[in-house]
Amino acid sequence: MMPTRRAVIERLRAAGCVFAEQEADILFAATRDPALVEALVAERVLGRPLEQVVGWAEFAGMRIIVEPGVFVPRRRTELLVAQVLELAGASAIVVDLCCGSGAIAAVVAAHRLGADVYAVDIDPDAIRCARRNLGDAGQVLLGDLDTPLPASLRGRVDVMVANAPYAPYVPTSEIRWLPPEARVHERAVTLDGGSDGLDVQRRVAAVAPGWLTSGGHLLIETSAHQCESTVAACTANGFTTQVVTSDDLGATVVIGTLKERVGTVEPGRV
Repeated sequence: MMPTRRAVIERLRAAGCVFAEQEADILFAATRDPALVEALVAERVLGRPLEQVVGWAEFAGMRIIVEPGVFVPRRRTELLVAQVLELAGASAIVVDLCCGSGAIAAVVAAHRLGADVYAVDIDPDAIRCARRNLGDAGQVLLGDLDTPLPASLRGRVDVMVANAPYAPYVPTSEIRWLPPEARVHERAVTLDGGSDGLDVQRRVAAVAPGWLTSGGHLLIETSAHQCESTVAACTANGFTTQVVTSDDLGATVVIGTLKERVGTVEPGRV
């Protein structure tokens, strides 16, 4: 027998789901099989992110496939992808580092059909997920940051984007305070930002100048209280910077512009 909507809402609410009504509707929409509905509700009650339970996340107007264990794209990252689309021309070369599910790369590929899109991640599960989301619209590469990128891209990339670690730029010592949805069901590598949460951002800022074209852009999602450190990492590596924020999304993005032609920039050490 199909569980009632009211019963499911009560179970979700008791488990701490703030938006129990909306989540119940999504779970019922996922299947009309009573046994499967019960299985999905049970997974959600145990703390698995809703997006991993149903297998997809709504992001920037697209349905992004999300497999168990893979980082769930956050709505705040829609500011980051909007800025990428503003800067990426129709035939741009765009590189998405730490791509996770490939959400950013997939949106860019969908809106810039002539763009040459690359997505990179160190997690094999994320790579498998990203390949499903991008299909033939981009190249998905397994490896640490820029290491798997083809050498032919050096000095030719128009936009490099990173949500690194994907969010929320958490210092190692603070991971234990994250909600179980993130701490238990998303890979530690997607959350651990090192001693102050920005280790990977610094690495990205250091390698980016070698790949970007003159006037190319590096975009990094950060937080309001870490923004100055993100800006410092970019300026130390030859970028001029601007900060874009959205109160509605609670999002902060640092945009670095490389004014010197690659080859004349001497990245700083951060």
